[in-house]
Amino acid sequence: TVPPATRNPQPATRNHGRHQRIQPLRPNDRFKSSHQIIIVLPISLVHFTLLKTMNSTAAFTKPFNSPNCLHRQTILPPRSTTITMTSLPPAIITSITKIDDLITTDAGGRGMKNLVVPGDLYASAEILARLKSRLTSSSSSLSSSKDDSVSSSNNKPCVIILTGFPCCTTHTPPMETDGLASVAIARAVVKMGYDAVLVTEECNGPVFVAAVEGVEKEEYSSIRLAFYPSSSSKSKSKWTKDNDDDLKQLAYDADLIIACERAGPAADGNCYTMRGINMNEKGLIAPLHDIVTHARSSSSSSSSATNVNDSNDKVKFIAIGDGGNELGMGKVIEKIHEHIPDGEKIGAVMAADHLIAASVSNWGAYALIAAAALVFAADNRDDVDDDDDDDDE
Repeated sequence: TVPPATRNPQPATRNHGRHQRIQPLRPNDRFKSSHQIIIVLPISLVHFTLLKTMNSTAAFTKPFNSPNCLHRQTILPPRSTTITMTSLPPAIITSITKIDDLITTDAGGRGMKNLVVPGDLYASAEILARLKSRLTSSSSSLSSSKDDSVSSSNNKPCVIILTGFPCCTTHTPPMETDGLASVAIARAVVKMGYDAVLVTEECNGPVFVAAVEGVEKEEYSSIRLAFYPSSSSKSKSKWTKDNDDDLKQLAYDADLIIACERAGPAADGNCYTMRGINMNEKGLIAPLHDIVTHARSSSSSSSSATNVNDSNDKVKFIAIGDGGNELGMGKVIEKIHEHIPDGEKIGAVMAADHLIAASVSNWGAYALIAAAALVFAADNRDDVDDDDDDDDE
C-alpha cells in the first residue's frame, strides 16, 4: 500500500486527508520527457481570459462491482432530462451554441459527431456555474446525518474530477495529453469558490503533479490530488479496503462529479483504448467509476430516508469524451455500437447525466469552462443590477 502523503499542509475540511496519496517527486524525476514540459503552459494561458471573466463579474446503469468483472451487465436506458435555459439571456445562449458548434466538428473523422447530445453543454454549464453544497441545500435531517469528520463550517460545493486515460501502454507515464484540461476545470472550479479534487491512477500522477504545479500559487494550494493504484494483480501497489473506503468518502463528499477523458468500463468490465487494447490487463486502471456508483446510491438512499424526492440533492455526473470509450458515454451506447469502430467491444456503458461529446476531450473541457463562465458572469451581473436598483429606490 502506498503510504499516505499530503501535498497541502493545511488540514482538509471535508475529510480529504486520508485519500491524498501523493508520492513526492525528486527534482530529476519531474520532467523525464518533453511532453511533460509542454502540457503546463497551454493550460495556464488558454484559460486566463475565461477565469478573468468569472472574477469580473443522468442516467443510471447497473453498477459494476469492479473493472475486472467479466460478466455482461444489463444497460438501462438513460432517463430523459428536461433542459431549461429560460434564465439565460439570448446572447449567452447564442454564445454557448457557437462554442458547441466549434467543438463538435468531428475533426478526427472518428464518428463522434453522432455521439453529441443536444442541450447537454447548456445543462452542464448551468449545473457547474450554479452549484450549491448539499451540506446547506439539503434537508435538515440529511444535513444532520453527516458524520463528525466533515466540517460543518465548510459550505463550499465539492467537485470531484475523474480523469486519466493511460492508453500509451508501453510508455512511462502511460498518460496521454488529452484529458489534461481537467486541471483547467479544477482551476475554474476554484475560481468559482468551490473545492476541487482531481482523481486518477498513480501511474498518471507525475503528469498531473507537473501540470498543477504550473498554475498560480493560490489555485495550486486549493486543488487537491488523489492518486490510486490499479486493482490489477500486475500493479506495484495493491488495492486495499482503505482504497475502497476512500472512494466511498469521495462519493459522500461530492456535490458534482465530472469525468474528463476518463477511461470507462465496457460491457465486460474492462477499459479499452480505441485500438482495443485492454488497459486493465496492463495493470493501469483503478476502479474510479465506483465513485459515481457510490454517489448515486448515496443520493437515492438519502432521498428515501427523508421521503424527499428532490432532484437538486442528487449528485449530478457530467462526462466529457471524444471516442465512445470514456466514462459516461453509456448515455449514447447504441450510437457507439452503430458509429464507432469496434464500438460493441470498447464502448463505455456507464451513462452520465449530461454528456459533452467533442472532437477532442480537452476541447470539451474548455467548452464547459467557457460556457459556465458565461452563466456565472451573467448571474453575478444580475445580482449587481439588483443591488443598484435597490439603491436607486
